[in-house]
Amino acid sequence: MPLQLYIGNKNYSSWSMRPWVLMRQLGIGFEEIALRFDFGEGSPFRRTVARVSPAGRVPVLVDDGFAVWDTLAIAEYLHERFPAAGVWPEAPQARARARTLCAEMHAGFGALRQHCPMNIEAHLPEVGRRLVAELPELRRDLERIGQMWGEQLAASGGPMLFGRFSAADAFYAPVCSRIVTHALPLPEAAAAYVSRVLALPSVRTWVDAALAEHDFIAEDEPYRQPPAG
Repeated sequence: MPLQLYIGNKNYSSWSMRPWVLMRQLGIGFEEIALRFDFGEGSPFRRTVARVSPAGRVPVLVDDGFAVWDTLAIAEYLHERFPAAGVWPEAPQARARARTLCAEMHAGFGALRQHCPMNIEAHLPEVGRRLVAELPELRRDLERIGQMWGEQLAASGGPMLFGRFSAADAFYAPVCSRIVTHALPLPEAAAAYVSRVLALPSVRTWVDAALAEHDFIAEDEPYRQPPAG
């Protein structure tokens, strides 16, 4: 039985995007099980996810009935299951640093998460300008991202954070999307990295599918009206 990956709407689900892009880019085969976000009690989303994960959230990776439901845990499981795939860099210190950067994304950048949610279909530069002007905590998140990416790209030589694509790039792919949607400012090296990530075949495929959803979920977009048409 192939691996199964349960995900939410591609337009909104940054957590789902990480393992999907990681597996697709590395050529790890899986069956996608896409669920429309609907958090109402007893909804199809809740019922389906509850059957595979006690956490009741996506993404969930299922391997022959065994479920893994945290993005970092999924990355580690894939690394152990497919050790030659390139989930993490080969060198021990680079591997440790990549895991550190993923953990920082996993636990940090609260202002960016709260105020600039992933919304691939939207283009909200005016919202981004206002938020950057008003929120010092968002400016600090962006400064840290610019610093982190710039230092790591200088150390590795690029084009990805650790030279070749790894889980670190998959974890920051949704951040790249947020930056484009809200036209958030970054230093030149970091902005160029955003363009390279968004040009990855796996990311382009995800984005194309997100744009094809045409599914406005008001709960995920309290800041704007449904798109015209």
